[in-house]
Amino acid sequence: MAGNDKRRGATRKSNKKGMVVGSGGQRRRGLRGKKPTPKAEDRFAHPAKRKADAKKKAEQDQVKRRTQQENSPELVAGRNPVVECLRAGVPATGLHVAQGIEVDDRVTEAVREAKEHGIPVLDVPRTELDRMTGGALHQGLGLQVPPYRYAHPEDVLSAARDSGMPPLIVALDGVTDPRNLGAVVRSAAAFGAHGVVLPQRRSAGMTAVAWRTSAGAAAKLPIARATNLTRTLRDLQQEGLMVVGLDADSDISSDQLELATEPLVVVVGSEGRGLSRLVRETCDQTVSIPMAGDVESLNASVAAGVVLAEVARRRRV
Repeated sequence: MAGNDKRRGATRKSNKKGMVVGSGGQRRRGLRGKKPTPKAEDRFAHPAKRKADAKKKAEQDQVKRRTQQENSPELVAGRNPVVECLRAGVPATGLHVAQGIEVDDRVTEAVREAKEHGIPVLDVPRTELDRMTGGALHQGLGLQVPPYRYAHPEDVLSAARDSGMPPLIVALDGVTDPRNLGAVVRSAAAFGAHGVVLPQRRSAGMTAVAWRTSAGAAAKLPIARATNLTRTLRDLQQEGLMVVGLDADSDISSDQLELATEPLVVVVGSEGRGLSRLVRETCDQTVSIPMAGDVESLNASVAAGVVLAEVARRRRV
């Protein structure tokens, strides 16, 4: 048969395409089992893979932005916050004063305090200060502060024990509003707390907004970050501290807090959902705040201030 002729120069006269002699092993390979089908997100050019890649990139960009924010200087805006930060000895790196502003006692004091502490005073156009503060109400003053250096929870406990008073620590469980964080820090400093503990994830950090709300109190009080808040609370329990959480559904009110004079951790929940399940289960006791009228709950920072004031009152008796 001409198509199977092995002689040199022989031509194939069949119209049939493909190999004529044998299958070249294709039939045998076709009988082999195939590998499991990859997941949709692992297949090249599959819509699910593109979606998974986009999600991964978004998470990486978010982590990158968070890292950049944590490592970049912050700008405290407003005359009163700037003056109080300077009085508290916040380690500022520059005082920005808008050109052409009306000078009052606060501006004069801010400039004087900055010069006494060796902080450069920079005259900048108001539009530039608007840009630097992101459009915040700066009143012509902006104080540049370096990234906040968080303490370790063990350092907060050591500072509390060195004070000679029963330790009082405030822990925040998922408080994401920096204004609430700053207000809690200010209340903690006002009512004798020895430090504040924040979870590393799903929590506000010491940004310029938190600095502004704390009015310099963050410079007087150590603020620590915990990798795992529940585990940190258990460690504090092992050190002899009682853990009390604020819970609107508790049958025990804050004015019945008999543990106030003991070494204590006061845990404040998030603005919406309150305490997380694991943190609530870790607490030795939960307390609510007695309220009149139809008000269902208080702002997290207000609730923290009420309970801390009660703790301070009982410790003075």
